[in-house]
Amino acid sequence: MWKTDMKRFALVCMLATLGLTASAQVGDYRSEFAIGFSGGINLTAVDFNPSLKEGKLMGKNAGIILRYTCEKYIKAICAIQLEVNYFQQGWKEVEDESSDYFSKTMNYVQIPALARLAWGRERKGAQGYIVLGPQIGFLLSESQEYTGSWMEKEHTHTHQYSHDADRSFDYGITLGAGMELSAPKLGHFQIEARYYYGLHDFYDNSSKGYFGRSGHNAITVKVGYLIDLFKSKNPNIR
Repeated sequence: MWKTDMKRFALVCMLATLGLTASAQVGDYRSEFAIGFSGGINLTAVDFNPSLKEGKLMGKNAGIILRYTCEKYIKAICAIQLEVNYFQQGWKEVEDESSDYFSKTMNYVQIPALARLAWGRERKGAQGYIVLGPQIGFLLSESQEYTGSWMEKEHTHTHQYSHDADRSFDYGITLGAGMELSAPKLGHFQIEARYYYGLHDFYDNSSKGYFGRSGHNAITVKVGYLIDLFKSKNPNIR
């Protein structure tokens, strides 16, 4: 399982790199660097096997953005984007017949390395964009919360109630889409939605472990702001 996940992760990294390299060989040249920050909310769950009765757990995200724009190829504005984010994820167990619940929040530092393609105005106006790429994460801490009567009941799965994560390292794939509004003297304002699919299991998935699968997935909505540190003098940029 570990080797299979690593092969998938390596393939995503290779495809993203090859795509950017191929597009950087032709097109309308740019060399622009922007820095900024973002923040928002997450709706998260965990892909468990054996499965649990889950709802969505709400968490927060915040971080910094580094973006290098290299060219405009045909109509797509191509960039590489690196982020460092604080990210809350985990899961929430619920019951249909009552309001009782159990939740675990896991706090990560996440580092996405993204290919970004945008269409529209770069300096003044609006553009739509997509981002795609691999992401790694490092677990900082975890906490759990539950109603008073939850632990008094008999549940099929009890391993996760008293067991912290076996692995602090996480990796997966993230895909997003958003809108950006730019103004010459104000910078770039963004709103974006993303989906993250974790390829790694945070619980032991060997024959000695309880869960065969315990991978994160998350839906994120956030806003961001960037300012340009370096701008191209290309007269074709609008």
